[in-house]
Parts: sequence; structure tokens; C-alpha cells
Amino acid sequence: MEIYIKLFEVLFPVFFIVGIGYYLGKKDPNFDTTFITNYSANFGAPALFIFAITSSGVTYSVFSEYFIYSIIILSCFVVTGIIFLYFMKKDISRELPPFFLPNTGNMGIPICLFAYGNFGMGVAAAISSLVVLLHFTANIFLASKKFDIKIILKSPSSYAVIIAVGFLYFDMEMPKLVLNTVMLLGYAMIVMILMSLGVSLTQLKVFSLKSSLISSVGRVIIGPIIGFLVIKIFNLSGYAAGVLLIQSSMPSAILCYLIASMYSPKDIVDNISSMIVVSTVMSLITIPIIVFIALKYFP
Repeated sequence: MEIYIKLFEVLFPVFFIVGIGYYLGKKDPNFDTTFITNYSANFGAPALFIFAITSSGVTYSVFSEYFIYSIIILSCFVVTGIIFLYFMKKDISRELPPFFLPNTGNMGIPICLFAYGNFGMGVAAAISSLVVLLHFTANIFLASKKFDIKIILKSPSSYAVIIAVGFLYFDMEMPKLVLNTVMLLGYAMIVMILMSLGVSLTQLKVFSLKSSLISSVGRVIIGPIIGFLVIKIFNLSGYAAGVLLIQSSMPSAILCYLIASMYSPKDIVDNISSMIVVSTVMSLITIPIIVFIALKYFP
């Protein structure tokens, strides 16, 4: 019974806030989330990475270890996506990002925080930092079919990750003034971005349900299976393994849609939008199961 109470405590805050956003989006179909997007990209996400990485107590060795595991898992996601898209006769380049870039930041970090506390948040940030870096490199390259170094140089999150990892590597303590500031900025982003996710569910459209269902299976069903296999192959255990499993089960990231809308044709954008909506709705069923497994077998 205790594990069910824990599961409820972990998921209720996240789904409740997403529900608030969904209500606001239904009440006002023209609800504008531009401010939230700009705030998150320029202030919230960088602040959250700095706070999560430097204040959680996670060491540089643990961070780098799970950063490497993330590379392995995301590489497996890439292979999965290529296989799915090949047999579905889709644009492998432009429609690959939703397969290998899960929503590890907006949903993953808060769920891991509630499940495993600050230590869980630190490992979740290690995984999410790689995903964010790939959004502003591989995602843009695949969506536009060209590489632009200026995008990386303009991304505050890239610098935030470098700074945070630097503090970890040299075992330096972040000034309390900075920690308090990034904590407020980061936690504010979690609330706003979860609400934004709810709003997005009312605004994004599903254009091909059958195709989106097949694609979403590759994200929310195959994803955690790959995560579990990596845990078994490398004999991982404890809260960090649980975080890895939870992050592997996240739906497609909304940032895939935002980047696609800037660089890809409309039909590709529609397909990505559909996959994000369907995989997110499916995850409302799959995530509680995955979190239950994580809490039970990787305490």
C-alpha cells in the first residue's frame, strides 16, 4: 500500500498542473504560451540545470556516468526511430527527432524530483542536459537539413550546462546567492512549462491517428524497454537506475514541434504535432506503470 501512496504523491502534482493548463487552453483557445516558451528557453531551463546539477549532491563521476548511459540510450532511440520511419515510408531525417528526444525536461525532471528527491533531480538533469544540447544541434540539423553553429552559440542552456559541469568537475560550491536565484527561476519554469504542456494538448492537432499511434509506440513503449535493457546490461541499481528508466519512458518533447515549425515543411510539422499529442496522451497511462516499477525495484 505504501508504494501506491508514493506513486500518487509523485504523479498527482505533475498531472494536476498539466490539467490546469489543459483547462486554461480549453477555456481560451487563443491562450498564448509565447511568454512561457521564451522564459523557459532563456532563463528557466538554464537556471534549472544549474540548480539541479550543483545542488543535488550528485558527484561529477555519477553525472558523467549517466551522461554516457544517456548517449547509449538515445543512440538506441535513433535506431528505433529509423526502423519505424523506414517501414512507415516517412521522412527519416525530419521526423526522427520525436523518436530520440523525449520530454525529459518538462515532465521528466519534476517526476524524478518527486520520486527520488534532489539526488533523482540531479541524475535527471544529467540526462536532460544531453537532450537539450541535441535539440539545438541534431534536431535543428535534421529539421532544416543544414547545420548552424550560431544556434548553439545563442543557446543559454548550453552555457548553463557547461558552467554547472565545471563546478562539479572542480568540486566547487555554487554561491548561495546564485543557488537561491536559480532555484526560484527553475521551479517557476517547472510550474509554467507543465501548464504550457496542458495548453499545448488543446492546441496541437492529430492529423493521422493510425500513423501517430504506431510512432508513439516507438517512443513510450519501446523507450522504457530500451532503458530497462541498458540497466540490466550495465547492472545498474538504486535511484539512478530508476531515474534512467523514468526518463526513457517520457513522450516526445514539445520542442521538437517548435523547431520543426521553424525549419520543416507543413506536412512534416503536422506529423510531428500528431506524434507529440498521441505519445503524451499514451504516457498518461504508461508513465504511472513505469514509475511504479522504478519505485518498487530501484528504490
